Formats: sequence, structure tokens, C-alpha cells
Amino acid sequence: MALNEEKILIDGPVGPIELIVENPGAPRGIALIAHPHPLFGGANTNKVAQTLARTFARMGYVALRPNFRGVGQTAGTHDEGRGETEDMLAVLAAAKCRHGDLPVVLAGFSFGAFVQTRVARTLAESGHPAQRLVLVGTAAGFVEGTRSYDTEAVPGDTIVIHGSEDETVPLANVLAWAKPLELPVVVVPGADHFFHRRLHVIREIVTRAWRH
Repeated sequence: MALNEEKILIDGPVGPIELIVENPGAPRGIALIAHPHPLFGGANTNKVAQTLARTFARMGYVALRPNFRGVGQTAGTHDEGRGETEDMLAVLAAAKCRHGDLPVVLAGFSFGAFVQTRVARTLAESGHPAQRLVLVGTAAGFVEGTRSYDTEAVPGDTIVIHGSEDETVPLANVLAWAKPLELPVVVVPGADHFFHRRLHVIREIVTRAWRH
């Protein structure tokens, strides 16, 4: 499938938000993809975020990859998840104006996964919950060099993917977060935090889940 990819700017709470949009035409839903920590080089061109976006676009979703505050042409400065959550909600609102009130999938990697748990809570509280979440390398618990993440609870059908060799967010952190939620975690043997040489596994896990 040939995907129409474009870079656009929309108005956000503190100024422009830059995003990459992949539109399959006549989309079945909206997939919002959140990239890793902006203070450690995270941007919407990240390979895991790109893999998630292209996977959803090939399944018929219009895939949106915003840059967080202070990255690329997105205005503002890093806000540890608060402002980033506001920006994600603004992107969703703009997407619904453009594409209609379609089902929403939230996907994120690392810090982006943490942000998406906050977005999901806000959507659920407003009475418009996301169709499903896909969280990869989820920032949870104490992460060396950044801070401790109090990651939100998520629905039981959330797809949580983590590498067994994750050196940034230890697998134990994610298991400790998931345990009280009785949330399954898909562990990819040998995968590091950035899923080097394992990106195809992410694509296959998500694609299989959507067939059921």
C-alpha cells in the first residue's frame, strides 16, 4: 500500500505542533503515536514510533506522529508529561475535525507510552475512551538519568511490549506496574530498549492482535 506522508503544523495550547501524517485514504480510525523522551534525542522520526505509525497506516488508520514540545517546529519546552498530554489531546481534536469522529488508537514508545497512559485516562474520563492502546518500552518506575514515572492504569486489552534486554527501562519496572493491573506483557527475547533488529517483531505483534 502506498502511503501518503505529509508534514503539517497545527495550533496547540502553547503554539504550533509539528506532526507527520500518514493517510491511507478513507481511514477506519485515528492512530496517535507518541515518541520517546525529547531531552534524550526523542523525535517523531524515531524508528519505533515510525514502525508503529506505518503498521497502523497499513491497517487503514490515519497515523499521526506529533513532535513533543521543544522538538522540531513544535513550540514550548519539555513539561514532564503534563503539557505533552495537552498537546496530544489537541492533535486528536484537530484530527477528528479533519477526518470525522473515528475510533482512536493510542500508541507510544518509552516516555511517549507514559504520556499515552495519561491521554487514555483523560479520554476515558471524558466518556470517549480510546479503542485500544499499544505501549512499547513503557517508562515506568525509576528510570536512570530521568526520574520516577507514576504510569497510569490502562485497560486490560492494552498491548504492552517490552524487550528482555531493555537497559533504559528495566523489564522488572514494567512487570511491577502491570502486576496489580493483571496486565499481560509481551516480552521480546533479546530486544533492547530501542528494539534494534527487532522492529519487525513489534509490527507482527500489533498486526496479529488486530486480526482477532
